[in-house]
Amino acid sequence: MPLSDPSTPAAETSAPDGQRLAVPLRKQVRRLVMQLGPSRMAATIAFLIVAVLIARFSWQMPLIDAAERALYDARATLMAPHVEQDKRIVLVTYNDETLFNTGIRSPLDRTLLANALGNIDQMGAKAIGIDIAFDSPRPDDEVLKTQLRAMTTPTWLAYAEQASNPNTIFYEQQKFLEAFIAAVATDKTKPTSVLFRTDDDSVIRNWPDRPKNLPPLMSNAMAPVDPAHANFQGNIRFLVPARAAAGQEEPVFANIPIDTFAMPMDADMRAGFSELVKDRYVLIGGDIIDNDQFNTPLSRFTDPITGQHETMIGLEVHAHMLAQQLDNAWSRPLSAPALWILAILIVLAGGLTSLIDLRARWVALAFFGQMAFFVAFPFWLQGRGVDTTTLPTFGWAIGWLFGYAAVGTAARTIGSRQRAFAQSALGKYLPVDVAAQIMRDPDQLSLHGERRNIFCVFTDLEGFTKLSHAVTPETVARLLNAYLDRLSDIVLDHGGTIDKFVGDAIVAFWGAPLSRPDDGPQAAAAALAMYEAGEKFRVDLAEGVPPLGMTRVGLHVGDAIVGNFGGEGRIQYTALGDSMNTASRLEAANKSLKTGVLVSAEAAARSGRDDLVPMGRVTLRGRAQPVDVLTPRPDLAPDQRARIAALVAAHTAGDKDAYVTGATALTAEFSQDAAIMFLIERLNDTEKGESYVLS
Repeated sequence: MPLSDPSTPAAETSAPDGQRLAVPLRKQVRRLVMQLGPSRMAATIAFLIVAVLIARFSWQMPLIDAAERALYDARATLMAPHVEQDKRIVLVTYNDETLFNTGIRSPLDRTLLANALGNIDQMGAKAIGIDIAFDSPRPDDEVLKTQLRAMTTPTWLAYAEQASNPNTIFYEQQKFLEAFIAAVATDKTKPTSVLFRTDDDSVIRNWPDRPKNLPPLMSNAMAPVDPAHANFQGNIRFLVPARAAAGQEEPVFANIPIDTFAMPMDADMRAGFSELVKDRYVLIGGDIIDNDQFNTPLSRFTDPITGQHETMIGLEVHAHMLAQQLDNAWSRPLSAPALWILAILIVLAGGLTSLIDLRARWVALAFFGQMAFFVAFPFWLQGRGVDTTTLPTFGWAIGWLFGYAAVGTAARTIGSRQRAFAQSALGKYLPVDVAAQIMRDPDQLSLHGERRNIFCVFTDLEGFTKLSHAVTPETVARLLNAYLDRLSDIVLDHGGTIDKFVGDAIVAFWGAPLSRPDDGPQAAAAALAMYEAGEKFRVDLAEGVPPLGMTRVGLHVGDAIVGNFGGEGRIQYTALGDSMNTASRLEAANKSLKTGVLVSAEAAARSGRDDLVPMGRVTLRGRAQPVDVLTPRPDLAPDQRARIAALVAAHTAGDKDAYVTGATALTAEFSQDAAIMFLIERLNDTEKGESYVLS
């Protein structure tokens, strides 16, 4: 093949076991940058920048943010701590049964609350938080006010303002609430903020901000909070019952109807009930159907007990926040630089993955390894106490995909140019496997050879030379091209490498440049298929064309020197060595042995075929070393092939009785089979294990 600008010698691309080594990733990146061109490079860089921005800011992007929230909810639910009931916090609630019994729905019965507070105040609670806004009057207000002013337990009253809760309270309600709290405020009874912040999908995931005009948040007010987290706005750590999966759910926080504490109690009765609240934080509020219900990350998935998407009352949300504060379980957000670094690395990983030049299993391993990272790493962070509400996990996947597409598209642009060059300049001269290898890495077009164990196939079309003198040159060219096309397709379909065409003959081999475990079976199958294709070709000849003989095929396996050989101006990928010569002699021996395909014993042992029939031991023309040869006979029954093999084995062992018996039977059975009859004739002419010399 002519070369106008030979490349410098490069490292060999074949490993010791015959497998092609991958093009180094560094070389691919360098080639990509050098060959891409300014405009395509600018477009690729712009695409990568977009990918990084998506991988960094997906939480702030429409549509993508919904996916991020769904993924966070999955992490928050699956990685939520499974705990036994928290004995530090107790919920005291108005439920629907309470409302039915009192006949009062809104505002809630304040006499009931006053009575409950009077009893709880004497039971030793640590603090009381009341998540009920007293924003409208009731006839029994004075009863409650008197009790609130008399409280000795720290008691916190819900406060809300119109500015921060425009949809839940209007101006007149706020004014009444402020007046009510002012009337009952003491050093023990104080206001507290019950503000929540929901995301755009109406789900509570994070602690709210603390506007300066509002009193302290209920969780912060009821229990001491360290100054470093006084304005914490990270994710709320929601807890789940430890035994929920077993169908024996015990709520994380005990929920006791307020009626339990509102009944008249003497000292003994109060002492009996005190175990429910003593040294605990008591949260009082409503647990009423369709009222004060919030969606949380736990709401996205069905409850294991009810099978429903459960909402959570606001009082319980406060309880989870209070438990998180008491446990000092503050999540740690990833810093902005860390998120930027991760975004860049993930996009680069996507781009580099598109350039991986390894075996399919390693490419698959790299791909699925990265996908596993996208799935597992956020869950691992969530379980390690990292706040993943800002972790752009879906954005990472999109950024990785964009990086893969951007770099892969650029690489394919260069690859298409290389393939066009290879198809026009190399494909006409080199075997397909070699051309494909050079298309992957043009630097490998260098002069070198290596010793490989290969399966060699030679073919020859009997009578073609005579035919070429009997028809026009145009007919010769048409017939030859049609014939070689058929046989070439068989070689390529069976994974072989076409070495060369010599007139009507094809030289091919298996095991180079790529070595595969099934090279032997494929080569043997191709040898038989080429013979059969030749037989069909001569049957299909048009009328008026002189007849052709059979296609003869020889197959051998052995060591050869394989590689690119030639000079600075021309290169041919070929195989050199004794194994090639042996295959050629086997092809020629078919004429003498009256067979169509001959396979050496060495090749037969690795062919994986069970239809091979031994044809004795012969000394090939021009060779000194005898060769045991076999021929495929799928047309014979297994017992027939076995009897022929037994005949040859008896001759080799010198068992004359067995040989004579077998030869007599086979002569009668195969009297019309020229190959078998000549086998018997040769065995008769030789002694124990001698080879028959082909002249």
